[in-house]
Amino acid sequence: MPQLPAPAYPDDVRARLEADAREVVARYPDSRSALLPLLHLVQSEEGHVTRTGMRFCADVLGLTTAEVTAVATFYSMYRRGPSGDYQVGVCTNTLCAVLGGDAIFETLQEHLGVANGGTTEDGKVTLEHIECNAACDFAPVVMVNWEFFDNQTPASAKRLVDDLRAGVQVEPTRGAPLCTFKDTARILAGFPDTRDGAVEASGSSGPASLTGLRLAKGENPARVVHPRGGSAMNAPPQDTAASDPSHPAGPVTEEGE
Repeated sequence: MPQLPAPAYPDDVRARLEADAREVVARYPDSRSALLPLLHLVQSEEGHVTRTGMRFCADVLGLTTAEVTAVATFYSMYRRGPSGDYQVGVCTNTLCAVLGGDAIFETLQEHLGVANGGTTEDGKVTLEHIECNAACDFAPVVMVNWEFFDNQTPASAKRLVDDLRAGVQVEPTRGAPLCTFKDTARILAGFPDTRDGAVEASGSSGPASLTGLRLAKGENPARVVHPRGGSAMNAPPQDTAASDPSHPAGPVTEEGE
């Protein structure tokens, strides 16, 4: 059966959102370019993009609900169902996975009693596996509402989600202090972050990234050791590949051969 039309926002909520939407739309020469931040705006209202929110975006921008739905369902940052105050994303892309991301994700699923995309019964935490966080030199990485928690282990990740559920203040490894997912969505819509120190807070490149940069510049970087006590990351090249001693490491033929 076809769905009934999406219900409207209460009058006071719609009036408030319309005022915010006018501010967003005014930033763009073409109003339809404001669709992405408007989706973040409606997501900040209910914690996910509802049919009511998509109808609101369509009304404001003069689009069809089909056009809005096509965009809202394409990007994974827009939630389509109720979710927790804290979106906990475990990177399971290649490097994070082999360094422990898969183990962290499996541990958290069992610990929280939820599957991928599931939310705990108290509505605090939504767990999901995500693709590369562009923080490979901090692997394995967990993100909470898009803030970094680096060099995680199954044990540290369990403590993290337990603290989030208990209301304990947790600090990201780098970047701004944590806020709720709704607050994060409003910031992503382009509204000022008014929390003390949030704007000044920032991350920096990791040791491995800086080592690669210095090597590229012909410098001799300081010895870099993995945070968990692993081997040096700028050790001299070996004569053979450890996995296949009979074949030397590096190119063995001229280019084009």
